[in-house]
Amino acid sequence: MKIYSTALAAALMSVGLAGASWAQEDTIKIGVLHSLSGTMAISETTLKDTVLMMVDQQNAKGGLLGKKIEAVVVDPASDWPLFAEKARELISVNGVDAIFGCWTSVSRKSVLPVIEELNGLLFYPVQYEGEESSKNVIYTGAAPNQQAIPAVDYMAEELGVEKWALLGTDYVYPRTTNNILDAYLKGKGVAAGDIFVNYTPFGHSDWSKIVADVVALGADGKKVGVVSTINGDANIGFYKELAAAGVSADDIPVMAFSVGEEELAGLDTTNLVGHLAAWNYFQTADSPDNKAFIGEWQKFTKNDKRVTNDPMEATVIGFNAWVKAVEKAGTTDTDPVLDGIVGVEVPNLTGGTAKVLPNHHLTKPVLIGEIRADGQFDIVSQTDEVAGDAWTDFLPESAKLDSDWPGKKCGMWNTETNSCVQEKSNY
Repeated sequence: MKIYSTALAAALMSVGLAGASWAQEDTIKIGVLHSLSGTMAISETTLKDTVLMMVDQQNAKGGLLGKKIEAVVVDPASDWPLFAEKARELISVNGVDAIFGCWTSVSRKSVLPVIEELNGLLFYPVQYEGEESSKNVIYTGAAPNQQAIPAVDYMAEELGVEKWALLGTDYVYPRTTNNILDAYLKGKGVAAGDIFVNYTPFGHSDWSKIVADVVALGADGKKVGVVSTINGDANIGFYKELAAAGVSADDIPVMAFSVGEEELAGLDTTNLVGHLAAWNYFQTADSPDNKAFIGEWQKFTKNDKRVTNDPMEATVIGFNAWVKAVEKAGTTDTDPVLDGIVGVEVPNLTGGTAKVLPNHHLTKPVLIGEIRADGQFDIVSQTDEVAGDAWTDFLPESAKLDSDWPGKKCGMWNTETNSCVQEKSNY
């Protein structure tokens, strides 16, 4: 018994000394730049919690480079200029080595000049409009060819949609995505008069006229479909108005690009059954990694009702890719990490592998899901991994552009002139 007690005391002392030694070392700080208040909090708060969970898990494995990771959380409060201020604060004042954050493209574009000026590193975890490839950003969400284009193809081929209502929140992501879709649909032979485009401000609540206009679009008997790039809590009013107007998924299917499990958790989904969403992950994905992730998430949140979603998976992929790149580089300094991250592969949660490409985008599968009454999705279509395209093939000025980090050290490489473009009018 005395031997056991002595051994136990020695072990406890060893653990205590190790903890003290770890605490005295410099920590590795990362920034968490997500809205915890305002119109986007409904979507972004969960991503803050996801980063905190990943930090806890990595620290439980021994940290990174022998150091503890510390998350510095700020709240840009759905205020786009404030995102830039908070990003500068995270890098210049808090000394973070990487930032995980932003949801809307307007917030990302607000942060971009700061990140590039200070040579920071941003992991951006949400589907977006493409038309961008920054040295200082890793885009872990979908580009249009990994979400918008396959979603429209599905609606046309599987649902027989002939007329299109492109409804979006009024900012860069919906506008650019819809410009791409407009060009793509017209290239497929859709008449200009069969495409209805409408934008509303963040937090928009009165959807009666817009829904009536969408219904009227089908007065000639052609099948109408809605492609929704509506963001944040405005979705609540939109879906409620659809239900109030008696519009079912059979009548006018809605394909959403910004509505997932988290957003549906706050809605009565009874009248939404059959409407669609296009993502690269759903909670219902059947894989051992996903089952384990859901269990870890609900344990971390102490809530077995907490759902998972696509931007969470993109956050996890980004965090794990950063860890691998830091270990590969042996440092958290931005340039060596960026040199090391291209080609890094980490598991996704649907059973495949995410690879960081030279254009700083990922390989991702494309999933189409139908909304169920319980707020989850039945996966009705899934592809193999698709390589993210930073510059769309469907806008003439973009079709000739490519990006290559760190090879050509250029995010806008003109394949016709074999030169790096420094500026682009709508960039």
